[in-house]
Amino acid sequence: MVATLDISSVHLTDEQFYQLCAANRDWRLELSATGELTIMPPTAWGSGERNSDLNFQIFSWNRQTKLGRVFDSSTGLVLPNGAKLAADVAWVEQSRMEALNPDPNKFLPFAPDFVIELRSATDSLTKLQTKMQVYQDNGVRLGWLINPQDRSVEIYRIGTEKEMLVAPISLSGEDVLPGFALDLTTIW
Repeated sequence: MVATLDISSVHLTDEQFYQLCAANRDWRLELSATGELTIMPPTAWGSGERNSDLNFQIFSWNRQTKLGRVFDSSTGLVLPNGAKLAADVAWVEQSRMEALNPDPNKFLPFAPDFVIELRSATDSLTKLQTKMQVYQDNGVRLGWLINPQDRSVEIYRIGTEKEMLVAPISLSGEDVLPGFALDLTTIW
């Protein structure tokens, strides 16, 4: 069960939030820009398997192209608005990683170029849609919200309205992940 606490009066620094996460490794914690702390338990094995497949596909493409860096759901992201989130899959273009040179022992201190959120059976669709909008508002160039429950994908791009696809068999990485196509047949 997902729980959300209002800790807006506490004002955790990035370091304090990092320490809170490190001390509670069995839980996935996220902190919104407005001070809502979301506490999520580990996912069921079905979601874990799908998530592994998504990471594998992005990682395999990236290993061949060497265009960026891939991060899994255990990677903390500190967005420009102060939100501290974790995407199921995140990717950052290599030139940005080199230019910003983030500390590998801390959360990634900027928005990735690409994210995937995979809805599990216990996830609120509305909350995930809000999270995707936060990514988009903070500079994520392309985002996919994959919803196995109704076999749909919402595509988020900067400067455009979200696009909804029903039961697609693949997704194009467009100009963000050039040459990449996500095979969704293993997800459905």
